[in-house]
Amino acid sequence: MLDVSRSDLLAGVAGSGTMGRGIVQVLAQCGARVRVYDTQAGAAAKAKEAIARVLGGQVQKGRMAQADVDATLGRIEIADALAAFKDCHLVVEAIVEQLEAKQALFRQLEGLVSDTCILTSNTSSLSVTAMAAACTRPGRVAGYHFFNPVPLMKIVEVVDGELTESWVGEVLAALAKRFGHTAVRCKDTPGFVVNHAGRGFVPESLRVLQEGVADFATIDRILVDAAGFRMGPFSLMDLVGLDVAHAVMKSMHAQYYGEPKYQPAYIAETRVAAGLLGRKTGRGWYRYAKDNTPEKVPEQPVPQAKAASVWVAPELKDFAATLGAKLEAKLRAGTLCLVAPLGVDATSAALGLGLDPRHTVAVDPLFGFSKRRTLMPTPVTTKEMREAAHGLLAADGVPVSVIRDSAGFVAQRVVAHIVNVGCGIVQERIAHPEDLDRAVMLGLGYPKGPLALGDAAGGVGDAAGGVGDGRGAAKILAILEAMHELTKEPRYRPSPWLTRRARLGVSLLTPE
Repeated sequence: MLDVSRSDLLAGVAGSGTMGRGIVQVLAQCGARVRVYDTQAGAAAKAKEAIARVLGGQVQKGRMAQADVDATLGRIEIADALAAFKDCHLVVEAIVEQLEAKQALFRQLEGLVSDTCILTSNTSSLSVTAMAAACTRPGRVAGYHFFNPVPLMKIVEVVDGELTESWVGEVLAALAKRFGHTAVRCKDTPGFVVNHAGRGFVPESLRVLQEGVADFATIDRILVDAAGFRMGPFSLMDLVGLDVAHAVMKSMHAQYYGEPKYQPAYIAETRVAAGLLGRKTGRGWYRYAKDNTPEKVPEQPVPQAKAASVWVAPELKDFAATLGAKLEAKLRAGTLCLVAPLGVDATSAALGLGLDPRHTVAVDPLFGFSKRRTLMPTPVTTKEMREAAHGLLAADGVPVSVIRDSAGFVAQRVVAHIVNVGCGIVQERIAHPEDLDRAVMLGLGYPKGPLALGDAAGGVGDAAGGVGDGRGAAKILAILEAMHELTKEPRYRPSPWLTRRARLGVSLLTPE
């Protein structure tokens, strides 16, 4: 087995585009010699020049010594032909994302390198097993999927094809540790771990918009302020490009043979056709100034009205008491009623509790009430009651979003979908639970991994709830079951991994 700590480690990188350049940099910075080859004349040399500029900037900022920069650049060699890889210990392929091209490259490499040389692909979407099938020794072929920008995104997915030998993944994981990245081991499946886990956040947010529950800016605000995401899904699509994001959604849906959880939204297709792609076109979900500053979408103004008295569901009593309204012990005609359902809509909550739906407004309790509050009237809630609830809940200055009646509000259904997709990944043994969560936090920037998000649902806004004791899993399960019952959509069927842990009262991170 290759000792990646050896001082004479020699790596080859085929392809010197954005990803190849980043891979060359991290390998050279960790002390390995790197030979870089590109079929385009002069491209490899330009890549080395670009690395020199990046590292030079680090010197100017006082983050690197010039001697270290010189040593790093001295370990990068420009190869004139693929034959220069003949004595490499491993090769990383970072060429065009086409299966036939990658297979052809691996066939060429097999005729050049030693029998012990590891061959890896930086593919983000293609089957590692299919690439290895073109080789006479598929056991030494693996995926080594980096994220852009490589030096800053400290994660790499180590992908085992069907025939990849176990020692290969162990070597690649050890090498990742040498250059300061976290290695996430996973099976060769569509989307691997990070892109697969990302099928919850954006697709479900698009579904919320498509159903007319809330506008895109409101959805962004709720998921950033209440649920704690760094960026809203629509801001994210504008950053990535809707054409790119939608293509990934369609590809994942197709590769999983129409799995309902991954179904794209038709509204994205029409916007791509209209050229509303995001920042790169100056207009996506938001409009952008020349400096890429997004427009400010105004929030709904707070009404002057404010409920003087209110009947609240038991789980809202402590919160409602802080707002200064009189809490009615008994239902009275014409009194505002506030409920806090999980998974069900305001209509079902009102009817289930025997309340007058004209006087009932639902409040999302899942993430507490400190950063943003989401109100959801029934279709027949009177304007007076809706405004009285809005004014009351905004009385202490915390922003309030008002949405239309929907099973699961916004944050509940999006987070539950993220958790459910993550549970499916570990149920299928694509990745270990802790590896999944670590990969999502590093690769997608979520506040927590999918499983930890589910666990946390038991402790946020619930003084009696604990994190990781099964209460969070039970809440997520309740949301999904209620949505599945109301909508009859298989999209919301709960994962067995989630269901078992909720019933057992244990953390979603509990392995088998």
